[in-house]
Amino acid sequence: MKLNNRRVGTAESETLAILRRVIAENGREHIRGYAFAIVCLVVVAATTGFTAWIMETVVNELFANRRGDIVLLVCGALFAAFVLRGLATYGQAMAFSKIGNNIVASYKRRLHSHLMALSIGYFQEQRSARLLAKINQNVSGIRDVLNMTVTSIARDLLTLVALIGVMIGKDWLLTLIVFSAAPPMLLGLRYISKRLRLATRESVEVNSLVFGAMQEAIQGITIVKAFTMEDELRRKVEAIIDRAENRANRIARLSERTAPMTETFAGLAISSVFAYAAFRTIYGNIPPGAFLAFVTALLMAYDPARRLARLQVSLERAAVNARMLYEILDTVPHQRDRADATELKLGQAQIEFRNVHFGYATGGDILKGVSFVAEGGKTTALVGPSGAGKSTVISLIPRFYDPGSGEILVDGQDIAHVTKQSLRNGLAYVSQQPYLFEGSIRDNIRYGRPGATDDEIEEAARLAYAHDFILAQPQGYDTPVGENGVTLSGGQRQRLSIARALVRKAPILLLDEATSALDTESEAAVQKALDHAMSGRTVVVIAHRLSTIANADKIIVMRDGLVVEEGTHKELARRPDGLYARLHNLPGDIAEIAAGADAL
Repeated sequence: MKLNNRRVGTAESETLAILRRVIAENGREHIRGYAFAIVCLVVVAATTGFTAWIMETVVNELFANRRGDIVLLVCGALFAAFVLRGLATYGQAMAFSKIGNNIVASYKRRLHSHLMALSIGYFQEQRSARLLAKINQNVSGIRDVLNMTVTSIARDLLTLVALIGVMIGKDWLLTLIVFSAAPPMLLGLRYISKRLRLATRESVEVNSLVFGAMQEAIQGITIVKAFTMEDELRRKVEAIIDRAENRANRIARLSERTAPMTETFAGLAISSVFAYAAFRTIYGNIPPGAFLAFVTALLMAYDPARRLARLQVSLERAAVNARMLYEILDTVPHQRDRADATELKLGQAQIEFRNVHFGYATGGDILKGVSFVAEGGKTTALVGPSGAGKSTVISLIPRFYDPGSGEILVDGQDIAHVTKQSLRNGLAYVSQQPYLFEGSIRDNIRYGRPGATDDEIEEAARLAYAHDFILAQPQGYDTPVGENGVTLSGGQRQRLSIARALVRKAPILLLDEATSALDTESEAAVQKALDHAMSGRTVVVIAHRLSTIANADKIIVMRDGLVVEEGTHKELARRPDGLYARLHNLPGDIAEIAAGADAL
């Protein structure tokens, strides 16, 4: 029992902490909007209380005493109260909507900015679809926490206080009878809110699985169709959807349990009031005006009282959403620029690895003391079997990851001591699987350098051998590329990726197996584009094709995370016992040098 109480106390303190944080982050910015909304809500509360208060005058003076001289005054006051309440209700609703929409937009911007600051390692640990699902489901939690808190205090609480004031003024004993049943109801609602907290979090997690499974099926629809995976995936997704449905039903059961509780309380209170008042009127001959005013106030108080009773339940749900959102925002970027980081100054753009060790979080070292120099303005090719560490070397140069030990230098400057922005501004990157973004062909090339002119974009496309096929598109350079360039072939997407790298005009070019997944015709076109892209730049290229390897100024041969050989094609091919020579002497044209190395 003590353990349960401790958990409840901890959860409630977390909810209060979330509430304080939300207010601290957003309260000052929206204080004017909330002040206006609060004024409107005060007007709503005051006019509601006035409507109940004036009922005694309506019954006793207009109907019992037949005071014709005050009919217009009383009716005009009632009309004015309703008009004021309508205008105030509209004003507070618009204020809350505007503030809420601004808060949601602000946190979306903040989330996007924060996600862009996180390292690639974070995204490798997270499923993208589930991450997006959590963001979509939880981003409104911040808005709901604030709006519910302000609305409950400024509208429901003030309205309830005003109506209770009317009730006490009309009959304090009846008021005491009505609220004698409140404590049991509050205890019941507290119990429900505890159980709802866990159910809400489980629901968000399961719904993120549903979203993720559907997104994966859509993105991999070609594989799904090719391997007739429809039935298997359908069973998988339906099982997750069933779990989500069960969680949603549980939340509904818990949330809606407040209805019978509050209705029972209201029924008991109202029936008791009517019984008491009926006996008093029948046997005490007391005018019904005060009683009618009391009943009007009691009935009007029911809605704000019900909303306040559900506030803890609703606030718990919103707090869970907000807390899960803050878990993302509070993730500390693994890679931060050091306090003494300076701007990278590029000259020859020479790259040097000095005894570099590196391993991913999920395993042991991939690189085990790699050292080599990629000379400025020349091409250095990395070759070796799969798993040798070639792609890891490429990913360390732009600081997608930081080495566990050792140094990586660019023109003698340790990249750990320069800003990531200045480092990445000096390089261009072409991956094995080019990615195109939503927008036109022109937009995708311009991402390489946002300030590039249309002429520069077209020149980059010509050098990448992409200009002709671009002009053949329905709208030329303004043709939308579809999701990840689905309307283009693999070779066309790769040439656009190369054009994006060319327009950047960066002195360092990183090529990660840019032609390995292409057919012969596409490879030939892409290879011509690469020849232009590599000219005059410091190039580090992962290569499987003999043509690329043979033309490189230096070849680095890797195996098991180590540099085992380096030199030119001619030098390495003459070493009879070397790995490169054995690969070169394998039957065929070593079209796939990695496959050959794996076979040894």
